[in-house]
Amino acid sequence: MRPVFIFLTTVISLLCQPAFAHFKLNQNVRVHHVTHSADGIDVYLRMPMSYLVAELVGPEGADGLPAAAPYTYNQIEGGVLMHYLDQAALLSDPDGLATLAANTIDLSVTGVLLPATVLSIRLHPLGSEPGFATLAEAQGATAAGQVFPIAVGETYVGNVTLDLHMHYATGPVRSYSLSHRSNPGLQGQEDTANLILDYNNGQIRTFRATGLMHDPITVSGSVTAATSTFVVEGVRHILEGPDHVLFVLCMIIGALNLKSLLARVTGFTLGHTVTLILGFFGIAPSGAWFIPTVELAIALSIIYAAVMAVRPTDQEHGDLKAFAITSGIGLLHGFGFSFMLHQILRVDAPNVWHSLLAFNVGVEVGQLMIVLLVWPLVLLLRKQPGRIWIGSRAVVAVCASVIAMVWVIERAEFFL
Repeated sequence: MRPVFIFLTTVISLLCQPAFAHFKLNQNVRVHHVTHSADGIDVYLRMPMSYLVAELVGPEGADGLPAAAPYTYNQIEGGVLMHYLDQAALLSDPDGLATLAANTIDLSVTGVLLPATVLSIRLHPLGSEPGFATLAEAQGATAAGQVFPIAVGETYVGNVTLDLHMHYATGPVRSYSLSHRSNPGLQGQEDTANLILDYNNGQIRTFRATGLMHDPITVSGSVTAATSTFVVEGVRHILEGPDHVLFVLCMIIGALNLKSLLARVTGFTLGHTVTLILGFFGIAPSGAWFIPTVELAIALSIIYAAVMAVRPTDQEHGDLKAFAITSGIGLLHGFGFSFMLHQILRVDAPNVWHSLLAFNVGVEVGQLMIVLLVWPLVLLLRKQPGRIWIGSRAVVAVCASVIAMVWVIERAEFFL
């Protein structure tokens, strides 16, 4: 039993970290609209300005402060170093910032890196930026006008979004690769959400990737290639969401047999599919209290699932009860999935139903991967003397409850 105990406790301990993955993407979004014409490719890009300048902060000077990055200045506030947008530098030389931004993006065709011609650059304070979900919005956001609203006062760099319009003289192309070079060293940058919408020959393809996008994304007219990126992100979201993983784990160890397992998995699938769709389309409370409440309820659901996993079950009505319970809890987790997805896609985004369906399929694949990994181990432990299975199940349930209780405290504080 000792190796099994070590394995289980190690897996659970790795999950013992704050689980606020649904919110990390709110300020870490890059959107690319790519159009094709007879003379080349146009890219309309929105990105946080901090991704561009954070890695350009210089070494510490005689005053004890690091040298400010281009187009920024530093200031100490309450003993904390703050970085502000240098509006004077921006307005005097916006082309320099545009070139700096364009040089962090690589677009290649058949392996050949293409030079970019910057056509326009606009910066917006976070919260007042124009829409960028559709091509028309992106074109409007980068149209001629002020580089930055001069009426805006001091602005933190982290509260500035940068919109860029670039042209690549390529002639007609069937496929290309797109990547980024920047490595800002910011907390949560590994969760950066990258959306690429490609408009070609009357067709719109939507591609999705997470992270800094140092590895090129190959964009083509393939529907399968575009859809697969959302499937991958659905898998990633459930496997990298420790709260979802813990709930599925407790759900598995509480199943008495394969029929019971299928009832639980089906219920959870049905529940989260319904609210993923409802939440994405905004059919949910809109108050500021709602998201923290759902996150808190998700943590509580793990504790409940852990308790139910070790309690005796009425075999005759247990499967129906389990189906109803996991369906209800799945409703909570579905809202959690929708919060993240809604930050990237809007209801009026192209091919939204294809992307939504593909993401949900990815969530199911991720859930199935957990089941296929854990269920054989459960069956193996059940063949051992009774105390081994009972003890192992108790270890998992207790560890999951402790981790979830930490999240409950953290999320309750955030909620209050």
